[in-house]
Amino acid sequence: MLCYALFLQYHRGLTPCPLCIFQRIAVFALAVAFGFAALVPGGARTLRFVASGLIFLTAAASAGVSARHLYIQSLPPGEVPVCGAGLDYMWEVFPAMQVLRKVLTGSGECAKIDWTLFGLSMPGWVLICVVLLGAFGLLLNWPARRR
Repeated sequence: MLCYALFLQYHRGLTPCPLCIFQRIAVFALAVAFGFAALVPGGARTLRFVASGLIFLTAAASAGVSARHLYIQSLPPGEVPVCGAGLDYMWEVFPAMQVLRKVLTGSGECAKIDWTLFGLSMPGWVLICVVLLGAFGLLLNWPARRR
């Protein structure tokens, strides 16, 4: 997902909005959680539990950002929040929690749909992928009960 997003950004000229950037961060964190799970030995029950939890949390965070992005894209034009300052500027000027709050409330640039596949925008596909990845990662890494 990240490679395709970067391809669209650098070769097709699609500029990511702030919510897209946070989705990328969350998907990268999900990849790191899967990498950790791959390194955990099969018999390490506690570490398997930790890996399952990390996969669940990162998938849930990514799904939450994607769902919020889809909600903003579904708003009628008159109800879309006004475009604010760029993400780079906000990181320089505001504290981290305020930047996070502002980004998650969305802006006009987050409502713009530049790309679709089978009628779904990119946040819709990210939501589907992270829910599936999270479910499979949780099921495959959950420590099995011994009888």
